[in-house]
Amino acid sequence: MKNFTSVHDVDNVQALVQDALSIKKDPYAFENLGKHKTLGLIFLNPSLRTRLSTQKAAANLGMNTMVMNLDKEGWALETEDGVIMNSNKAEHIREAAAVLGQYCDIIGIRSFPQLRNRDDDYNELILKKMINFSGRPVVSLESATRHPLQSLADLVTITELAPDFLNRKPKVVLTWAPHIKPLPQAVPNSFAEWMLKSDVEFVITHPEGYELAEEFTNGANIIYDQDKALQDADFVYVKNWSSYSDYGHILNSDKSWMLNNKKLYKTSNARVMHCLPVRRDVELASEVLDGQNSIVIQEAGNRVFAAQAVLKQLLMDNF
Repeated sequence: MKNFTSVHDVDNVQALVQDALSIKKDPYAFENLGKHKTLGLIFLNPSLRTRLSTQKAAANLGMNTMVMNLDKEGWALETEDGVIMNSNKAEHIREAAAVLGQYCDIIGIRSFPQLRNRDDDYNELILKKMINFSGRPVVSLESATRHPLQSLADLVTITELAPDFLNRKPKVVLTWAPHIKPLPQAVPNSFAEWMLKSDVEFVITHPEGYELAEEFTNGANIIYDQDKALQDADFVYVKNWSSYSDYGHILNSDKSWMLNNKKLYKTSNARVMHCLPVRRDVELASEVLDGQNSIVIQEAGNRVFAAQAVLKQLLMDNF
């Protein structure tokens, strides 16, 4: 594995999941693998779980970590080529990425979409140019279109609980949830990709107009009736996203889409997942978050072992 930006960078998804579960049992088994290696974590947007879990994962492998909130602590980056830099952009990503490659052995970068121009966001300029000009393996800490570390942790969590569903595929439902502001499609895009590479029955439910890009959902069963979609579900993944077709806009704020215990009763006593942070009683009812079906904390804890499995693979394949 040269980079980790999507499920398509992974040769064997189930092997990577099993490696993460093995690491969870013995987190320090490879504590010298990253000795004298440096991980650079570059954030252009806020982070709690991604930053801390990836730092801990690197420490478990013996790596040194450098963290920079580039949006607050660095120069404003120019990403377009062929422009005269006479505006407020002080540094070009060509030089910034190349310099980071001098200091770091592996680079992680987080950059959210602007939700103004779909083509600009889905072209992933920052991520692609970091790969091109750094000369180092790059890990996506969430990009405009995907959040692969989160999705790997999600699949690790589902697999960890899969023995409860002997002799059948677990039914996994991704459900849209209301929110007070438009959010990116990165998490649902990525979750869909990873589920479609897994041995599960996968269903997506959302109001009309919230269809994700087909490249991420081809093969999924898409149902516009949430109650119908939730029937017999074993896992329910709750997440808001803005419109892809009417890009970046909120088309529907229907509060009835919030998952509560009444809706949960329609499932097969489903475990409830969310990537966090979550707005209580907007996206997801507190009674569910605080109830026995919620596995959001277990899911967040597995972020460490997902990141550790990825970093371990990158170290073994590139150094």
